[in-house]
Amino acid sequence: MPDADGLGGRLLVAQPHLIDPNFSRTVVLLLQHGDEGALGVVLNRPSEVRMVEALPAWSSFAAAPSLVFSGGPVADDGTAICLARARPGIDPDAFKPLGGDMGTLDVGRDPVLVGPGVDEIRLFAGYAGWGAGQLEMEIETGGWWVLDARPSDVFTSDPARLWQAALGRQRGTLAWFAFYPPDPALN
Repeated sequence: MPDADGLGGRLLVAQPHLIDPNFSRTVVLLLQHGDEGALGVVLNRPSEVRMVEALPAWSSFAAAPSLVFSGGPVADDGTAICLARARPGIDPDAFKPLGGDMGTLDVGRDPVLVGPGVDEIRLFAGYAGWGAGQLEMEIETGGWWVLDARPSDVFTSDPARLWQAALGRQRGTLAWFAFYPPDPALN
């Protein structure tokens, strides 16, 4: 799923000491990464807004849990990004592939026309964004691990355990961090 320009299609997994409330224990799917900056969505922050309330026409396609997710602190008051798992032959004007069968979906399109090509969707309110060089600095100073993504990360039915799951499937000592306590002082 990675792009040729950078880290697009990869996961950013917050290291345990990243305590910024916007990103503590988050898993971010990078959608774009290049010289001008990066953009992604937080995969493990469901909101309390039900898909049927936010996007009734598309709600039957929502992956469980059928909630809108908080994609990040940027433009969380109006910008929405929809990720979808689609079938071959889906309308290319409605679906922009990110890799494999996953991509962004234009939910402004009629689900009666586009829906037959869609397996499932997840809607994100807002996104995470970094200016030129900012993400690279955060990675270099130990704020994030960069890991391979799986489509199941985006559409997980258990977002509360995604941070642990992404780390737990790694090899070597990195997998140990899946068991890192939220507050080591209480360990």
